[in-house]
Amino acid sequence: MLNFIKAKEDFKRIANISGILYSDLPGHSNFGLPYFSVADDQRPLSPDGLHLVVCVHGLDGNSSDLRLVRTYLELALPGSNLEFLMSERNQGGTFASFEMMTDRLVSEILYHIEAYSLNPKRISFIGHSLGAVLIRSAITRSQMKHLWPRFHTYLSLSGPHLGTLYNSSGLVNAGMWLIQRLKKSGSLYQLSMKDSEDIRQTFLFKLARNSQLHLFKNVVLCGSAQDRYVPLHSARIELCKAAVRDVSIVGLAYQDMVRSIIQPIIDRPEVNLVRYDIHHSLPNGTNTIIGRAAHIAVLDSELFLEKFFLVAGAKYFQ
Repeated sequence: MLNFIKAKEDFKRIANISGILYSDLPGHSNFGLPYFSVADDQRPLSPDGLHLVVCVHGLDGNSSDLRLVRTYLELALPGSNLEFLMSERNQGGTFASFEMMTDRLVSEILYHIEAYSLNPKRISFIGHSLGAVLIRSAITRSQMKHLWPRFHTYLSLSGPHLGTLYNSSGLVNAGMWLIQRLKKSGSLYQLSMKDSEDIRQTFLFKLARNSQLHLFKNVVLCGSAQDRYVPLHSARIELCKAAVRDVSIVGLAYQDMVRSIIQPIIDRPEVNLVRYDIHHSLPNGTNTIIGRAAHIAVLDSELFLEKFFLVAGAKYFQ
């Protein structure tokens, strides 16, 4: 630590910085080690033991989508013994039903732990978009129950937990409908909550009723009002004005979903529920207008990821 302080002062002198840096502020020294890398052979010496982090991509994504998430989390926690599983079992198959994708993800996690003889003390999950919902589905399976006591942090990046109901973007809704028709996508059909005539028999409703998010010590929900693909209220798992005013069966079922997910978390004071609203500085263009730019910025914006993990996000993985 003395070497870090000396290096920081030398940097401030060379860069002619007269002010203070973030690490100078009292109460903001969240990390036991400075922001430098540690040799891989030193990571197993971490007193906290092995921490398995499962990263799951979204619709039509691949295992490298969350590579920057992994990079900045490792940089932010250089002394931690982190083992990453960058899920790839559903690559090219995200238009299948959630049930099928869940089977694949569960088998992938269990195989990874067995094949590498891992004995993680803690297990965390990071999901983007559809992947965040897929994680919630996977942890409900009976094959995962023996891992429940090890669950640590659940980080959702723009996850459509309440589906795409009450999405204010007609353009996105039309685009999703077209993709669903062309791809015959079971997952998009389920996210629109049209997989059953009775909304209480839809996949998302039943998943909400069987929510296991309260098993985690930290539940972190990130969303953006600039994201037109996933409504902010769906990413934050909260009611929107349209749902509150809707007195139909759909509106009542929607309110039931929110209560079913959030109430078990509230009932356990030891669970830390945090919501982050993200606002990006985006260039003008078609992707920004339709909301795609904000939806993927949580994955490919190095500016956002570095600031998020160094200022706020990394402490949930300590």
